Amino acid sequence: MKKSRGRKPTKHGTLGQNPVLTPLAAAIFAAVYPMGSALAQQADDPEEDAAIEQIVVTGSRIKHDTFSSAAPMQVVETEAAAVRGISDLATLLQTTTVAAGSPQVTPAISAVNVVNGGLGTSTLSLRGLGANRTLVLLNGRRAGPSGVQGSVSAFDLNTIPLSAIERVEILKDGASSIYGSDAIAGVVNIITRQDDGGELNAFYSQPGQSGGEQLRVNGSWGKTIDRGYFRITGDYSHQEILQRGDRDVFACNEYYIFDQQTGERADLIDPRTNEYLCDDLPWGHVWVYDYAPDVGDGTTNVGPPVYLLQYDRDGALVGNGLSPLATSNNPNWMVAPAGWIPVGLGDPLSDSLVDSEPAIQDLTTLVPEADVATIFLEGHYDLTDNTEAYGEVLLSRRETTNVGWRQVWTYIYNYDSADIGFPSDPFSAGWTGAQWISPLTLTDHSGQRVTVDYQRFVAGLRGEMQSVLPDWNWELSFQYSNSDGEYEDDQILTDALEMPYWRTGSCAGEFSPVSNRPCVDIQWLDPDFLAGDIPQEVKDFWFDTDIGKTEYKQWSVEGFISGDVMDLPAGPVGLALGLHYQDDEILDTPGPVTLAGNAWGASSAGITAGEDTTKAIFAEVQVPLISDVKLVQQLDFSGSVRYTDVDSYGSDTTYKVGLNWGITDEFRVRSTFGTSFRTPALYELYLARQTSFPLSARRSDICINWGDSLADGTITQATADNCAADGLPPDFLFTVAPTVVTGGGQGVLKAETSDAFTAGIVWQPSFAELSVSIDYFDIEVLDEVDVIGALNIVTGCYTSQFFPDEPLCDLFDRSPGGIGVIPGSITEIRDSYINVSRQHNRGLDIQLQYTTDLSFGTLIIDSQQTLQYEDTVGLFDNTEEDHAGEAGHPDWVGNLNFTLMNGPWSFFWGITYIGETDNTASFGTSTAGWYNDTEVNLDLKAESRVYNSLSVSREFERGYMARFGVANALDEEPPRLSSYTTGAELSVLGQAAFYSQYDWYGRRYFLELSKSF
Repeated sequence: MKKSRGRKPTKHGTLGQNPVLTPLAAAIFAAVYPMGSALAQQADDPEEDAAIEQIVVTGSRIKHDTFSSAAPMQVVETEAAAVRGISDLATLLQTTTVAAGSPQVTPAISAVNVVNGGLGTSTLSLRGLGANRTLVLLNGRRAGPSGVQGSVSAFDLNTIPLSAIERVEILKDGASSIYGSDAIAGVVNIITRQDDGGELNAFYSQPGQSGGEQLRVNGSWGKTIDRGYFRITGDYSHQEILQRGDRDVFACNEYYIFDQQTGERADLIDPRTNEYLCDDLPWGHVWVYDYAPDVGDGTTNVGPPVYLLQYDRDGALVGNGLSPLATSNNPNWMVAPAGWIPVGLGDPLSDSLVDSEPAIQDLTTLVPEADVATIFLEGHYDLTDNTEAYGEVLLSRRETTNVGWRQVWTYIYNYDSADIGFPSDPFSAGWTGAQWISPLTLTDHSGQRVTVDYQRFVAGLRGEMQSVLPDWNWELSFQYSNSDGEYEDDQILTDALEMPYWRTGSCAGEFSPVSNRPCVDIQWLDPDFLAGDIPQEVKDFWFDTDIGKTEYKQWSVEGFISGDVMDLPAGPVGLALGLHYQDDEILDTPGPVTLAGNAWGASSAGITAGEDTTKAIFAEVQVPLISDVKLVQQLDFSGSVRYTDVDSYGSDTTYKVGLNWGITDEFRVRSTFGTSFRTPALYELYLARQTSFPLSARRSDICINWGDSLADGTITQATADNCAADGLPPDFLFTVAPTVVTGGGQGVLKAETSDAFTAGIVWQPSFAELSVSIDYFDIEVLDEVDVIGALNIVTGCYTSQFFPDEPLCDLFDRSPGGIGVIPGSITEIRDSYINVSRQHNRGLDIQLQYTTDLSFGTLIIDSQQTLQYEDTVGLFDNTEEDHAGEAGHPDWVGNLNFTLMNGPWSFFWGITYIGETDNTASFGTSTAGWYNDTEVNLDLKAESRVYNSLSVSREFERGYMARFGVANALDEEPPRLSSYTTGAELSVLGQAAFYSQYDWYGRRYFLELSKSF
């Protein structure tokens, strides 16, 4: 176990809002706030006793002569990360139970999905309420947001390394009246080191399988001088890329379905491999849109209106029983050159032979490669006996790389379209009939590289007012942060790709209208080209790199005074008064390709620019009501109020009250109730119009094949009636996918408001070194700002009892039809930021810590458990859905840790539990239609996961220490879930549930070496 890092007392006591705990303070803290890490031994130094007589902890501006508080809080020490093989702050905090019960933004999540802050971002969402509603402080002061692209609003935990941190205090109830907006879900206060001496440290983690290696090296040195203190920390970390092909569970997307009679797997078997079919994105096909039934004699040899032809590269298609297109003298029938075979005909054999898992997918990112370099400086200096100046400088650079692949397609005519009357494509020789076709190739030109430079500067004064108000303290601080990000995207130029759409001749000598590149006659129907062998001249025509820049600036000034105003029989009344001023500014300028709307298959966006100013005054009071009577050892009341005025919104007042009732020395009851509000973030207000790449029509339109859906029971009669009333036939299909448009809600959005209630008990028996706390929490957020999703907009329209007057119906458009477009296809969905109804989260936190001396050492047992009873989200009134117990929202998460210390040796065993989830009720069924009108069973239940971490450490003479361990010792993979028909319900990558609670790396071994001096 590391030696404790206690701060030496100053001549005027422990100044500052968040001084580092001495060993004795840590022990007392453990009794009041059971921690998730091993704690230092108690000390009996009277100087240390004096130094902790009064201290300010997170959640209050008033110094206390006790460590009791009405608010529930968890303290996490960095030692908890070291013994579990965790090398970064984000992972440490995201695995605490207050966070692990809900989805978190991790680098892996950001590599697969679009997240606020961009690629590589790591943020913290307490109680599942979102990173925007979790306030992050650094030494008690706000830490400005960091990231790239327009949606930046939260602090990126990558910017501060563990080597600079002493501990983290997590306040687990709302605290807007203390700290202002964004503290709806709670407050995370990162406390940096202030111990004397230096340390050099190296950490390396090696998974049992290649990919995902981690390296971190750092050095830190602190020194107390005659009138002050300073510390400098330098840290570098490297995360090696983890690719999908590095782990079998992510490499192949399987249906994972089961026969209802036998219970055996019912997945299609690919006869080329005799393995379950890998079904992800099809590649290398020619999609055929057939109009033969509408002309001539009305017959066709193709089949459904949308049809796939696949090139039989190795004879496996014909060899396994598939047949070429039927031939006829009918000129409207589809004719293709030899080797092109129909697949995906709706029968098990042809569907099992569809190419839909390209080899390049194995190279794509699961966890992105990242390099982070950080320098952190802090110090303070006594200007006088009662006044101290302090400052902090944080400089960080993060470089993150993502590797991807994408489909690329075009639309062309057959060489001869016969009776349909289409023009002829001279490059489509051998392709004839009353059809038009869409060849599809693939490319790995789909990566992204992000660089974020983050700077944060703090300067302040603090002291005591002995000559004016004895025993009163004051503080004035200035904070400035600047996130300067650059994002480089591999792009395909829209004008170049679409220039030959529906071509009728050569484009030689022409230039693309936006990028001004010489046009290339692309041999779209060449099988090698469709397999991804793209000539360099085509790459030069199509490909570009786009560079955008994002800058987010925040500066603030805050001042307060605190002290005792009067003495009551039960003790002194404490009061704090303060003011706060803050200015935020964002400027996101996408690259020129994006600004021109010329990025094919990617979001287009304009410049996001906005500024907001916040002014606030606040007051806090601590009143001891009763003490030293029967059943009331101490009863304290705490209260706070804050008036806030925001330029973009207006003003509001929030408050918080709490009672802390010490019944005896061993038993205490506590409770808080508070209100909070959050004004919309800058990107929620000012995000420029962004258009995403067209969404899959099948995943956005509930009216597709609504006749079959009604028969299957997947939609109601009322929904079917509404689809019919909109002029859509029961067998309505599609040929285009809608574009989703997102933007800010300036002038429309109002602030979120919330109520938070907590009630708990703390038991500290005198017969043992034991602390137990149980806290109930209930947080409700009203008028939550969010985008509700394209699917919810369309579905909400057609399921509404107010159709067609439902406001959601005005947020999308259907086409009257046209070339290649079936009338009624949704063309655009406007999914901008709006206020939705509410989110409600309630549950129970249980914490325990027990220490005992045994004959073979000192044993420390600590545990945290969170039970989630409700996690309700209501997009609109009467549309609430409770996600507690569903994928990403397990209703039980917990940690149980054992630490045994014997002299220089320390042994650790940590157990992390992620409860099972079940989406059956939400999905509405556990079966799906299969071939020949049969049904198969789906697995919508994610089994619980238990992760074990083991480590042993040894301290040596002259300050050397070595630690070796294994994380995920039993090599637990993420649970498996069905992907067949569940895409709108579950996040499945490969064969695994893709949620932040689960471990992607597998078993990994770690080694840490350090030298203290």
